[in-house]
Amino acid sequence: MAAGAVGPRGLLALLLLGGLAAGVAGTTGFIKSPLSQKRLTQDSVELYCEAIGNPIPEIQWWFEGNEPNETYAQLWDGARQDRVKINATYNLHSTSTIYIANLTSDDSGMYECRASNDPDRNHLSKSPKVKWIRSQANVFVIERPDIKAHVTGVSGKLILTCNMTAPYPTIEGHEWMHGDKILQTDTESSSFTSYTIEGKMEEHSGVYECVYKGSPVIKGQVNISVSPQVMAYKKSEHGNEGDTGVLTCKNPSFPPVGSWVWYKNGQEPIINGSGRYIIKSSGNKTELRILKLNIEEDTGDYHCNATNSYGFGGATVNLRVRSRLAALWPFLGIVAEVLVLVTIIFIYEKRRKPDEVLDDDDGGSAPLKSNATNHKDKNVRQRNAN
Repeated sequence: MAAGAVGPRGLLALLLLGGLAAGVAGTTGFIKSPLSQKRLTQDSVELYCEAIGNPIPEIQWWFEGNEPNETYAQLWDGARQDRVKINATYNLHSTSTIYIANLTSDDSGMYECRASNDPDRNHLSKSPKVKWIRSQANVFVIERPDIKAHVTGVSGKLILTCNMTAPYPTIEGHEWMHGDKILQTDTESSSFTSYTIEGKMEEHSGVYECVYKGSPVIKGQVNISVSPQVMAYKKSEHGNEGDTGVLTCKNPSFPPVGSWVWYKNGQEPIINGSGRYIIKSSGNKTELRILKLNIEEDTGDYHCNATNSYGFGGATVNLRVRSRLAALWPFLGIVAEVLVLVTIIFIYEKRRKPDEVLDDDDGGSAPLKSNATNHKDKNVRQRNAN
């Protein structure tokens, strides 16, 4: 399309906006229409419709099945045993979304978005002056193929496999995923696909997906399940007497933990809310809080044990409780060092000062002693001369 050119949908929107600006009543048109889609049974589908007009038009959803004698029937929020959800907003223009969950083959058919702003559009006996405008989309619900998923361990490797049984749609490639991360991809059309992991099951537990690319996309699930691989958040915790101690354990493996138990070495399991203990556990994490720590009662090893459908596992946390004065010991040590240093300097100065005074007195009297000796020698010579 050339630069500056306007597509059919954009041109329609411009014409409608122009009509709105000019105050033309009854003008209604679609800005966005629902798109036909292919889905699998048990999947969900979402259709979107957007209309503009003056006044703002109402949007309704209608459905016609594939049966020969079936006619259009209006859909409403909560229909089909609450599997249908309709959300509509009317702000400057109309938007409406229909969402259908847990699809079955009966959900295949023609879905129609209808829009009208005629005041008599819903009148039971009076025909509206302006007909409802309509936009249609087909939804094809295909029976979900069966996928056989397996995981096997061979020579320190884990081999994950998926095999889709017929009938199935055209396959355009495969992907292997773990969470949101794509692990492997290819463009093969085979119904069989595999992925190899280096390591043990305990190191790579979790939910893996084999994805068959095509229309629609088909996914299988491979679970690597192990007993809880419990880890202490910190193997050794410290707390001051009178404070609250917090010990934490977690389980990074799959499936999630069903139940957690805390107990102190050689004692009965700790009951949540008993004494000074508070336990908070949620899925793969547990936390033990000990209120008003006591040096004699609370110091020691604590064990956190987890259980799931594949077994149990545990970890140990060592708690050390310090006296409240423990934080002062470094400061008191520094003060003691300063006092010792000051004492040494004081004693040294006291001993050094008398010696220096004596040295000064000797230096000043030496010349006097010398002069006296000279005078004495002089007098002796004078006597001898006489």
